[in-house]
Amino acid sequence: MKILILGAGVTGSSVAEALASEENDIVVIDFKPELLEALKERFDIATVTGNAAHPSVLEQAGVHNADIVIAVTDRDETNMLACLIINTLYNRPKTIARVRAIDYLTQPKLFSPAGIPVDFVISPEQIVMESIRNLVEFPGVLHISDFAGGLVRLFSIKVVAGGFITGKKIKALKERLADGKIRVAAIFRQGKAVVVSGDATIETDDEVFFVAPCQEVRRVLRELNKLEPPLKRIIIAGGGHVGKRLAMALEHDHQVKIIEKDPRRAKKIASVLNNTTVLVGDCADETLLLDESIDSTDLFCAITNNDGVNIISASLAKSLGARKAICLLNHVSYSKLLPGTGIDVAVLPNQETLGSILKHVRRGDVAQVSSLCGGTAEAIEAVAHHNNSANSVVGRQVSSINLPQGIVMGALIRNQEVVSVHHDTVFEENDHVVMFAIDKKLVCNIEKIFQPI
Repeated sequence: MKILILGAGVTGSSVAEALASEENDIVVIDFKPELLEALKERFDIATVTGNAAHPSVLEQAGVHNADIVIAVTDRDETNMLACLIINTLYNRPKTIARVRAIDYLTQPKLFSPAGIPVDFVISPEQIVMESIRNLVEFPGVLHISDFAGGLVRLFSIKVVAGGFITGKKIKALKERLADGKIRVAAIFRQGKAVVVSGDATIETDDEVFFVAPCQEVRRVLRELNKLEPPLKRIIIAGGGHVGKRLAMALEHDHQVKIIEKDPRRAKKIASVLNNTTVLVGDCADETLLLDESIDSTDLFCAITNNDGVNIISASLAKSLGARKAICLLNHVSYSKLLPGTGIDVAVLPNQETLGSILKHVRRGDVAQVSSLCGGTAEAIEAVAHHNNSANSVVGRQVSSINLPQGIVMGALIRNQEVVSVHHDTVFEENDHVVMFAIDKKLVCNIEKIFQPI
């Protein structure tokens, strides 16, 4: 597949990294040659220096032969203009554009058939906000994502010493949970996947992924002694796009404060927030945190645009008595600094955004993708179709599908209902199947058996 990526920034680089290892023909456009050189040193890709919205630059990059164009420059206007030009001048490939400004996203006609021709619009800030909001709803988890329109949820927990599931085998958990619709999808130990089987033993510090119907998540967490009290008092460090959206989503049901360093930005967001206290100050200022009763705060959420500030302020807040601390990190390598800081969860925007892009890139009928474990693993919701290929799953039993070790079937959704999966379950047309691949290199095996034609 030939993929053209517009923008070599943090998001563009992460997309290139994810796709370059999958036998794709990747070309990246950016006007900063130093960014392109850094990418070429790391990956087998082609680059073009120039303005990503200029027809001559797009032509030089081979846009007329591209299957997909992913416009993720740091300017909304460049991304939208590039998609408009591609649609006007070329035999149009599929286009994906990153749009960040709420002003654009709240105009329903803007991206309609009569508006700017973009096939898929993604908003990283909205995606990250929803990810953090899910963590607020379920404070005992490390990660949670939705599949099948919210009917199924994938979530992970950290195993603690002396905990209920510590030292237990998976088959013992199945007996305790007593529901064929709830499954252990993966176990990661010191960053490496453990083969999931009934005899696999769960150890301290493991990250265990579960798949369950949405209405069962709280019961599962309760059974695992991971259902924590609600988070009511929340301090958000950073009033940028994510902080503003998060406050808007939480302020009606929670006591929310935002700490923003820029007085002009603070005044601007205060004018659109109805029940949020906006404070001007440094989120790493110990005196300010103490004045705002950090010791009785349920959640400190550090989501400024500076990873260092996020780590320092979240660690400080936790040391001063905050019950939980969430830290946003744009550079995944910084997550290695977190042990010992007390920070409970790190949110990786690029990983969250990557899933929304990959679902449009994956071959086969893929409805949803969640990129996990720093991008090394994936959870995929694929749709079953009958076709003339011997690989089609429709009409076949689960036991006859020879998927390699490392792919776990998590859930089966049929006619908007989650059904139990057994070895003799037969796939039907339009079944939605949620699977976990412990290594993204295994995804091609899923793609083969879920081709629409």
